[in-house]
Amino acid sequence: MNFHQVPAFHGLDVVAPIVIAGIYIVASSLIREPSRRSFNAIMLGGAGAAYLSGGFGVWEFTFTALLTFCAFKGLQSYRFIAVGWLLHAGWDVMHHFYGNPIVPFAPTSSAGCAITDTIIAMWFFADAPSVFDLVRFSKAAERA
Repeated sequence: MNFHQVPAFHGLDVVAPIVIAGIYIVASSLIREPSRRSFNAIMLGGAGAAYLSGGFGVWEFTFTALLTFCAFKGLQSYRFIAVGWLLHAGWDVMHHFYGNPIVPFAPTSSAGCAITDTIIAMWFFADAPSVFDLVRFSKAAERA
């Protein structure tokens, strides 16, 4: 039987996933609505296939179908995009402990991806507000 060795995950391994989530949110904020929601639904659909050959056999295809459904429904609702990213975060955790990492040469990449996915899911649950609009609103509130 082939046992999977769980890679050690350290405090500094958290920094890059947080930075990546921030970059993703800022970059997505550059896209105007409703194109932002459509773009992110497409990104979720692509992420669903990221683990094909990840070590879970037919379950990889089942998961891809589930995320494809979330992506399709996400074309109309950020809630489905958020749920899809949380499902992907759970899949990341499963791969960290039992499967193959999302990036073959980076053993902790699946754990890091789970952190990134969770952060962006929270942003989607908030209806993916543009960070630039938030800054403008904050400055306008200070002037008032």
